[in-house]
Amino acid sequence: MSSGRRCLSLRLVTLISLLSIAAPSAEATGTGFTLSFIRRDSPNSPFYNSSHSHFTRVQTAISRSVALANRLATDRFGLESKSNDPESDILSASGEYLMNVSIGSPPFPVLAIADTGSDLIWTQCKPCSNCYDQKAPIFDPEHSSTYKPVSCSASQCTTEASGFQPSCDGTDHCQYSVRYGDQSYSQGSVATDTFTLGSSSGQPVNFPNVVFGCGFENQGTFSSDGSGIIGLGHGPTSLIGQLDKSIGGKFSYCLVPLSSKGTKSSEINFGENAVVSGDDVVSTPLVRKDPSTFYSLTLEAITVGTEKIAFADGSDFGKAAEKGNIIIDSGTTLTILPDSFYSLVEAEVKKQVDAKRADDPSDQLSLCYDAAEFKAPKIVANFEGADVKLKDFNAWVLVSDDVVCFAFTGSNLGIYGNLAQMNFLVGYDKEGMSVSFKPADCTKHN
Repeated sequence: MSSGRRCLSLRLVTLISLLSIAAPSAEATGTGFTLSFIRRDSPNSPFYNSSHSHFTRVQTAISRSVALANRLATDRFGLESKSNDPESDILSASGEYLMNVSIGSPPFPVLAIADTGSDLIWTQCKPCSNCYDQKAPIFDPEHSSTYKPVSCSASQCTTEASGFQPSCDGTDHCQYSVRYGDQSYSQGSVATDTFTLGSSSGQPVNFPNVVFGCGFENQGTFSSDGSGIIGLGHGPTSLIGQLDKSIGGKFSYCLVPLSSKGTKSSEINFGENAVVSGDDVVSTPLVRKDPSTFYSLTLEAITVGTEKIAFADGSDFGKAAEKGNIIIDSGTTLTILPDSFYSLVEAEVKKQVDAKRADDPSDQLSLCYDAAEFKAPKIVANFEGADVKLKDFNAWVLVSDDVVCFAFTGSNLGIYGNLAQMNFLVGYDKEGMSVSFKPADCTKHN
């Protein structure tokens, strides 16, 4: 999330901006390509625990959001600049979606956390002198004919290009170091290699000279089921940033609802496959803010039933919503609103719901009802130029057989989470600087 602390996805994730390089060109061209976007607790994920009930998995995902909101209550997003510090004091956590990519020649498969709220791409590499336990094989750069360490004299290894102060070793290889607030860390060499992305068409697409961190020392709270992080943020060094010209600055995803009982994975699309069009599409401007990692939108109001509640951050309730006041993130489960605004929304929801109040069994969400009596009010997220009409499952989550809770919470900033995005085709257009929403059945979306 920035060169400070990244607080996203019920997890606070922030990764340092690495390098600014020319976007690599694809060896295979075409109209675009589509990959599986694997929810971390789905049957298609190595994180999946078959002994956990559906509600246990839901509550675990919610707990990551609540932990984030609690952290934000005492830390105003941790965006202080540390551009001259080779280590960023950030917090590690596990994201909600995974991607399969391959690194090197021949291609070596890697399963990593996909994070739209961070930029850095890194994976564990041999020789791992001090690495966390990883169940899958670890990437060995010695076995890749296209692996190239970035030299300390290269333009990419400068403070101006990288956004932080790189360090160097005795072999003149540029080094990176990421340290998290929970004392987890990753450090190693900055390198380039060929990344291969499989597609739903069966034809892999190769991208040479992708910059990433080859981590030789990685310890902390990282899960043994993952192999690193794929940054999909707005910055120039994320996978999206580096493939920018090849994909026309476009990507989209369609997130399968939590209630889906099948094994269908969500999908992430790139290039022309990512274009979102049709009569029912609504679009809102993408706002570039500091840090550039985030995809920021302008939320003007939340409508509950017929009552439209204007955005307020507590400083000036009569003032128009600040541009870029909310971050859209696939890695955060709940939608988080500034406390003062959330209290207004919650109060209106309470007025309009005529059902017996109930307690969240995991004691994490405050506004819950008896599911048997519950009838949800219509809720609309009023973005600048785009009214996104939420389905009941976008705004409410069943946390047990008989308790349903409001899937919004309050903190010090705004994050539009993935529950609110499910069963929408959500398209990002960096060239057109917009984000589009189209209602969809993501279990059938191709």
